[in-house]
Amino acid sequence: MSITSALVLFAVIWFLTFLLVIPIRLKTQGDLGEIVPGTHAGAPEIHNLRRKAWVTTWITLGLWVVITGIILSGWISWTDFDWTKNLPPVGAPD
Repeated sequence: MSITSALVLFAVIWFLTFLLVIPIRLKTQGDLGEIVPGTHAGAPEIHNLRRKAWVTTWITLGLWVVITGIILSGWISWTDFDWTKNLPPVGAPD
């Protein structure tokens, strides 16, 4: 796994995790009963995005270490996903 692949993997995991963390403890205008005219009742009022970004980063770091370890150990490789048998065997000359 190259450095670029590792960074892309981290970014993908981070954004997927962030999308899962955003709705946790979200308070909307409708929840608080203070709806600003011209806005939707589901618009966020208290969102704590900075804290959620840090929580997401720590969760992602743990997941990234585990997934990267699995990939680098060889448990999972491209050949495990070759359902059509079009890839050459591991170690075969090109």
